[in-house]
Amino acid sequence: MNNREKDKYLILSATFGEGHKQVANAISEAVNEMVADAEPITMDIMEWIHPNLYPISHYIYKKSIKKFPQVYSFLYKKTRVKNSFSVKLNSIFLSGMQAVLKIIQEIKPKVVVSTYPFAAGIISRLKEQGLIDIPAVTIITDYTDHSYWIHPSTDQYVVGSARLRDQLIVLGVEANKIKNTGIPVRKSFMDVLPKDLLLDKYMINPNMFTLLIMGGGDGFFGKGISTFKALESISTPIQLFIVCGKNKKLKTQLEWELKGSKHDVRIFGYCDKVEELMAISDLMISKPGGVTTSEAMAMDLPILLYHSLPGQEEDNAEYLCRSGFALSAKSEKELIAQIENLVRDSAPLRWMKQRMKKYQTKTSSIDALHVIIEAARRGPLRNVTDSRTIQKQKEIEVSI
Repeated sequence: MNNREKDKYLILSATFGEGHKQVANAISEAVNEMVADAEPITMDIMEWIHPNLYPISHYIYKKSIKKFPQVYSFLYKKTRVKNSFSVKLNSIFLSGMQAVLKIIQEIKPKVVVSTYPFAAGIISRLKEQGLIDIPAVTIITDYTDHSYWIHPSTDQYVVGSARLRDQLIVLGVEANKIKNTGIPVRKSFMDVLPKDLLLDKYMINPNMFTLLIMGGGDGFFGKGISTFKALESISTPIQLFIVCGKNKKLKTQLEWELKGSKHDVRIFGYCDKVEELMAISDLMISKPGGVTTSEAMAMDLPILLYHSLPGQEEDNAEYLCRSGFALSAKSEKELIAQIENLVRDSAPLRWMKQRMKKYQTKTSSIDALHVIIEAARRGPLRNVTDSRTIQKQKEIEVSI
C-alpha cells in the first residue's frame, strides 16, 4: 500500500467579488475529481491575513461599489497600468506577506494557485525575495488585464480569452507563460440533467419564453425594484426566474411587489443549481461578471448585459458584445425594448448560441487543472528574468 502523503495544491482566493471564490471552488473540485494523489486547500487570503479587519472591509467594499461606483472607477483606471500610484496602493495589500509565508511553510504546497490579484502579488513578492521556491499559477477571473494581476515571478497565467492572452503579451508577459482555457466553471455545468427532465422538474412551459435574471452573488441589480416593475410592460407573458443571491431584502420585496404579475415569476435566493436554470432559459440578464457570464456561455445561454459596474465589468461587457456573446442595454427603457424584440424574434439568440458553441467550452476547469498539474510537475521557472515585462511596464510608466 502506498502511504505517501498527498501533494498539497494551495488555492488562494477572496470574497471581494463572488467570482474569485467560484473559480477557486471550481479548481478545488477538479483536483478532487481528477488528481488522486493531490489535496486542494482553498483559503480566503484576506480573511486569513486580516481576521479582525476583514468583516468591516468586506462590508465597506460592497457598499462603496454600490453607492460610490465612481470612486472605484477612478481607482481602477488610475491603477490599470503600473505606475507610482498603483505601486503605493498595492503596498497596502502586500502587508500580509509574513502571514502568507507562514501558511506556505506549514502546508508545504506543491503549487500555489491565485484567483485573486493581491494573492498573486504576495506570492510573486515572496518568490522575488527568495523566501519561497514554489510554482505560482494565476487564474485571471475577468476578460481584461490590470497591473495587479501581472507579476514577474508568476510561472503561469490562465486566461479566459485569446484576446486577453494577446493583451498580456503586449504588456510583456512571455507567450509560453499564458494558457487560454476559458475562465474555470464548476463541474456541474458539464453534468446537467437533460432539458426535458429539467422542464418537468421546474414545471416550465417549453412554448413560453423563459428569462433568467442574475444579480450576482450579493444580489446587485440595476435600480432595484423599479427595474423589475418595468418588466410588467413586456406585452407577451413570459416565464421569469429571478436569482437574488444573498440579498434577502430584495427577495422579500420582489415576492411582495410581483405577486400579481402577469408573468410566471419564480424568485430564488442564493441558488446552488443555477446551471439548471440556465439550461432551461432562453436569455439571461446579468451584470458582466467574468464568472457568471462564463457559466452562461458554457450553457450556450445568450446574455443581455445591464448595469455594468465600473472597471473590469465595463471591460468584460465590451469584450462580450464585440465577440457576439451578448447584447447590452444602458437604460431601463432600452432593456425592456431589447427583451420585447428578442421575445418576438429569436434569430439574434440563435446567432449568439452559435458563437458560444464555436468559441467556448464546458471543460475550462479541467483544462485549467492540466495547466496547474504541469506547473507543479515542472517546478518554478528558473534563471528567467522577465525583462520584457519590466521594460514594457517602464515604457508605460514613462508614457503616462
